[in-house]
Amino acid sequence: MPFLFYDPTWIILLPAIILSIWASANVKSTFGKYSRMYNRFGLTGADAARKILDMNGLYDVRIERISGELTDNYDPRTNVVHLSESTYSSQSVAAVGVAAHEVGHAIQHATGYSPIKVRNAIVPAVNVCNMLSMPIIILGIILSYNQTLVDLGIILFSATVLFQLITLPVEFNASSRALRTLEGQNILAPDEMQGASKVLRAAALTYVAAALSSLLSLLRLILIFGGNRNSRD
Repeated sequence: MPFLFYDPTWIILLPAIILSIWASANVKSTFGKYSRMYNRFGLTGADAARKILDMNGLYDVRIERISGELTDNYDPRTNVVHLSESTYSSQSVAAVGVAAHEVGHAIQHATGYSPIKVRNAIVPAVNVCNMLSMPIIILGIILSYNQTLVDLGIILFSATVLFQLITLPVEFNASSRALRTLEGQNILAPDEMQGASKVLRAAALTYVAAALSSLLSLLRLILIFGGNRNSRD
């Protein structure tokens, strides 16, 4: 069972593993660096988020504090921007940049930005596919390499790859909106914009790493089980 144990196709995942480790370390170090740089207007992450929301007429979007670091997110189901403890009350350039990014998602939702509509629509299906894909592949292996089950598992896994790919333009666009607003509305001073940009670029790389990892994992599955199919034909 090459899939369950070691096989040479693991080398395919190496670029994604290296990029993921580097991206994770980079986002933590970059956020840490600019968490120590405070914006001259004294705005907290929550202040900046509220200001940008109100500028865009999104008075009904709430801002709530959540635990953790870099756990910030926007929930379209409840129309709430969640800001982590490291963002909500911090006056750092990093906090303001992250808060603006999450507000960017709220603006995407309010303006009907197509990629985020697609991503939100497929989340339930992707969750099911992600939960079932590997068990079905393993079941196919156990049942004397039942190719139908294995192929079904791979198809389900491909939904995860699709989700990761759709996530890229969503995240890039939210960061772009954030930086334009921070600069255009003078929320951050020109010399502070560089720090906010670096934080958001570092965060974006983690999504690139996740997409690459999913894509290469799918390629590996296809190579492993495509090879098994050919050897039996």
